[in-house]
Amino acid sequence: MTASPLLQTLIPLVADLSRELDDGERYRRLLAALRQLFPCDAVALLKLDGEQLVPLAVEGLSADTLGRRFKVSEHPRLAALIEHRGPTRFAADCGLPDPYDGLVEGLHGHLEVHDCLGCPLYLDDQLWGLLTLDALDPASFGRADLDNLDAFASLAAATVKASERISGLARRVETERQLTELYKQARQQPRELIGQSAALRKLQGEIRLVGDSPLTVLITGETGVGKELVAEAIHGASPRAQRPLVSLNCAALPEALVESELFGHVRGAFSGALSERSGKFELADGGSLFLDEVGELPLAVQAKLLRVLQSGQLQRLGSDREHRVDVRVIAATNRDLAAEVRAGRFRADLYHRLSVYPLPVPPLRERGRDVLLLAGYFLEDNRARLGLRSLRLSSEAQKALLAHDWPGNVRELEHLIGRAALKALARHGERPRILSLELQDLDLPASVAAAEAPGESAPGALPAGQDLRSALDAYQRRLIEQCLARHQGKWADAARELGIDRANLSRLAKRLGLR
Repeated sequence: MTASPLLQTLIPLVADLSRELDDGERYRRLLAALRQLFPCDAVALLKLDGEQLVPLAVEGLSADTLGRRFKVSEHPRLAALIEHRGPTRFAADCGLPDPYDGLVEGLHGHLEVHDCLGCPLYLDDQLWGLLTLDALDPASFGRADLDNLDAFASLAAATVKASERISGLARRVETERQLTELYKQARQQPRELIGQSAALRKLQGEIRLVGDSPLTVLITGETGVGKELVAEAIHGASPRAQRPLVSLNCAALPEALVESELFGHVRGAFSGALSERSGKFELADGGSLFLDEVGELPLAVQAKLLRVLQSGQLQRLGSDREHRVDVRVIAATNRDLAAEVRAGRFRADLYHRLSVYPLPVPPLRERGRDVLLLAGYFLEDNRARLGLRSLRLSSEAQKALLAHDWPGNVRELEHLIGRAALKALARHGERPRILSLELQDLDLPASVAAAEAPGESAPGALPAGQDLRSALDAYQRRLIEQCLARHQGKWADAARELGIDRANLSRLAKRLGLR
């Protein structure tokens, strides 16, 4: 006897429940089975996280969908699916806006007439998320599909539960909840590290590893890579997560105020000290202290910071009284602190005390297609801010984002998407249903090769009056100048991008007349 199509589809998924698959593969198989059973063009698995739905896996939708966060209050179709316990089918003439307008692959217009089906997923009688199905043919789904989807949803919920149990997602969800609670007064949404690249997965694994330890962490990386987010994630993965994470940007304070900010002061300690004040260390007692741009600390303050790290004792400015604190320090810098030590600008003993666990954050150019997921996150944020139905990237714009080298990293991408959305809106002159960001809206800087003046000699032809050595010197000089310009004159960052030691770069720059 031949098994029914539903049974043929469910049997492999049942077998998968006992296999140790990673989340991505398990969810990919789930959606592949869903598309095999139902005639549709796009499917998505979304998890409910507070007041928003987070896409965990999609098929048939644009890659940047995974980076988007759909606020339930802004998407009535998703809200309707959540409110109804069983499967829901929307009529072809339903007037409710579709959250996937402009996101279905191969479709550049909006989804005016199509078939839409969805079902909530429950784990232990608690709403977990949604399955959604979209078909461009308005007559794709029938009554039988509602019953089949109801049966499929039960197995999908079991798949999700198995995935969470095997991978330990439940513990990380609780950590994210604690982080959200800690920062709810400062932010409307909890911040997260978005991406699926191998480089980011490695970083997340190290965060989980060191987060559960008491070790001091030194986060390194270029400007704009998200070092503060990494610090928040380390604190959130630690036993101190329910205690405060206090932050101090060491580069943003005048030198005269750094000591007071760190250790506090008593009344009359200096001009303007009208009352006693606790420093960041005391405020972070029992929790964590994040010292951003720690390489900017004056040498005199470095010595006092070292004493606190070694003994856990501090003195407020102007006081002889000792205060004992229990603080985990997480520091961050975009400088090469080892080079700063050699140059005499940073104490060697403090450097070794801070870098018990060095944690480099990969630049965006090493994270592959994560740029599209991050772009999706920023697109959704700007869509809501500008009051648009849909904000998407054209295929040419996506290719340009993937090709760019991102010297400013994630911060550069965030600002670029915000500017591009405003430019695209101004270009249209009126508020469209679907706003597409085109290549011209991104206004990406040209690459070094493309930026060369048209009149320069082609490769292989020396300019008139130049020998090979002088031509090479001129080319190296131009590359170093452009690299320094991208990094605001920071030699360590320039050396890192050029792939040479900073000392060698300094010697080369002197020979070329740049220093």
